Amino acid sequence: MIFQAGVSSRWTHDSQHFLLEHFDVIYNSPSHIYHSALPLSPPSSQLYECYSAEIPDTVKVVKGLPAEWGVCSCTVMLESITWDFSCYNNSIAIGSKPGDIIILNAITGSQTTVLSGHADEVRCLTFSPDRASLASGGDDNTVKLWDLQTGGVVKTFSGHTNLVQSISISADYTTIASGSRDTTICLWDTQTGECQGVINQQDSVWYINFCPSDPEHLISICSDKLWQWNTNGDQIKPPFGGSHIAFSSDGTQFVSCCGSVVTVQSSNSGATVLEFQATNSDAKYCCFSPDGSLVAIASDNTAYVWDITNSNPYLIETFVGHYKNITCLAFSSPTTLISASEDRSVKFWQIRAPSVDPVVIGPESAPLTSAPIKSITLQTEDNIVITSDSDGIVKSWDLSTGLCKTSFQTPAKDFYKGDVRLIDGRLIFVWSPGGRAACVWDTEKGELLLKIVVRYPPRDLRISGDGSKVLALYEHVLYVWSIQTGEIVDQVVVGDLDSIGSLTIDGSKAWAYWSQSIYQGWDFGIQGSSPVQLFNMPMLPSSNMLWDPSQTRIKNAVTGEVVFQLSGRLAGPVDVQCDGTYLVAGYESGEILILDIEYVLL
Repeated sequence: MIFQAGVSSRWTHDSQHFLLEHFDVIYNSPSHIYHSALPLSPPSSQLYECYSAEIPDTVKVVKGLPAEWGVCSCTVMLESITWDFSCYNNSIAIGSKPGDIIILNAITGSQTTVLSGHADEVRCLTFSPDRASLASGGDDNTVKLWDLQTGGVVKTFSGHTNLVQSISISADYTTIASGSRDTTICLWDTQTGECQGVINQQDSVWYINFCPSDPEHLISICSDKLWQWNTNGDQIKPPFGGSHIAFSSDGTQFVSCCGSVVTVQSSNSGATVLEFQATNSDAKYCCFSPDGSLVAIASDNTAYVWDITNSNPYLIETFVGHYKNITCLAFSSPTTLISASEDRSVKFWQIRAPSVDPVVIGPESAPLTSAPIKSITLQTEDNIVITSDSDGIVKSWDLSTGLCKTSFQTPAKDFYKGDVRLIDGRLIFVWSPGGRAACVWDTEKGELLLKIVVRYPPRDLRISGDGSKVLALYEHVLYVWSIQTGEIVDQVVVGDLDSIGSLTIDGSKAWAYWSQSIYQGWDFGIQGSSPVQLFNMPMLPSSNMLWDPSQTRIKNAVTGEVVFQLSGRLAGPVDVQCDGTYLVAGYESGEILILDIEYVLL
């Protein structure tokens, strides 16, 4: 085979991304590669160009810049928030509700095993040095040691009086240390299961870690300070400020973050090796790459990767994709960083290797120019999709061509929730700045029509299908305001808001869904009467299919079989709409995805 300069590398690059991003489709249904994988690949890729003739015209994909493979190769959506995970070689252990431990493949993100045994949520995990065992701690106040070959519990360590928040295994595998909200660190003998000692701290123990090179050296985090201990319970050195710590794989160094400052220190002497300001806001988590050349930091919903190979560390990657705070961070390989977030997603980020090949680094290095998408409105009857982003820009897009038709700048900046709708030829935009108000903006007049002051941030905020009302979920109540007067015209009590996803608008009807795919709806379209409650789940028009927005999937209403689900890096959009004709999703990366549902169902 003859390649032009750089083309062979490009094929390798494209193939790697293609396999990672579409692993589920390729592994579970190879016959759908041309139907579900290629259409969702970047049009600029060699694979897409070569096989574009095989892609049906009925599939429409519209993406914001850059039109290239994303640095996020895969997204795994979970049923609950992941507070911690542990990586070892090609496996990731993730804590879940109601007490399960999920084992994922660290390359593809596919699930391999589920361990069940805790009576409540699993909050912390760590692999043993030989990877034969796994230790876990949770909200049931216990620590468990698992045999990964059999999937069974080897020992259960009981003694804490409050939930276990962090756990670590010594390098010689003789001791498990567990830090708890009961303000103690317990040291457990892995052979006998007995507690060898208890270290009393001033406050809740948030994090704990054995030094990989010294089984008697232990560091904990309590009251925003780092404490160093030996296994006899003796404090080694005075505490210093810090919110998280991680050791290098060889144990010779540890990295800590305190506010926006990241410090690399020698494990033996404590001398500072490097110190730099990593972000403009507080860094919450940090970790070393396996070879010790990189340090990753998480701040709010963004991850940063720094090269620390010389005395002047420099930023090489900024990973944007989560829309809620990152809860844990770890390298699974020198070129893959994994992050989990309060948005219930686990993302796999590919760190781009430097290259002199312009074909490889050219398109891939293009900066992200689209602001994060905040809301999506699908109006098939007008053949448009309307989006709003964190810069306050509202755009309408042609469903047939994917081209932008109109663009408006509004006063909204980094707003909490929003919605926009075309009513009688004019765009009306509603958003909640900081969660304390609902503002209604007329893009045609360029003026604020209404500002509704509220007490709490809304769970969701939507405009009714006719444009006459604003609907908002607050606490356990769905409030309905008139856009004309700003007065409350209706309110209904809903279920537990912790399990409600968001609102779906269908004309005068509003549906709230639960994570268990349970729906509750109301019809506000009857003048002068109370809202009519609806109990049947909404069906996609002209089909026996159900739309499940909690999992961004379509199910057969009769069999319950999932016939389509967004996966790979396209899983977990910030906002998604589906009306039976199109499925539209918006992402934190600024990308917009438009799919033809008729083709998806085929």
